[in-house]
Amino acid sequence: MIERIKYKKEEIAIIIRNSYNKNGCEFFTPNFYSQQLGYMCHDAGHKIEPHYHIETSRDVKKTQEVLFIKSGKVKVNFFTTEEVFIQSIILEKGDVILLASQGHGFEMLEKSEMIEVKQGPYQGDKDKKRFKTK
Repeated sequence: MIERIKYKKEEIAIIIRNSYNKNGCEFFTPNFYSQQLGYMCHDAGHKIEPHYHIETSRDVKKTQEVLFIKSGKVKVNFFTTEEVFIQSIILEKGDVILLASQGHGFEMLEKSEMIEVKQGPYQGDKDKKRFKTK
């Protein structure tokens, strides 16, 4: 199952649940997103032609993150950039989320392992604004 979390008309997250299954290749993000999220399922013997990616410049204005929930259960809290709570969702083992915009925080409901992918180069705290929830 694919879930799209929106605030007003803006997409703030895309979730690929562990139960999602479809043959072929499908991308869920628009071409302008700085992080692209897709899913592939191919039968044994299927081949993807060898290729490499050509060096190119990209102007990235906003960091977008992808989290893979390797184990456990994680509560994701969504906030506006004005630090106002929007909603929460629960992610479980095997779920994947792309955090596209607005703010977010996490609460581990069980011991959890996550793998995170985002654009580099890493800039530490220059890349984010931390805030306390009300």
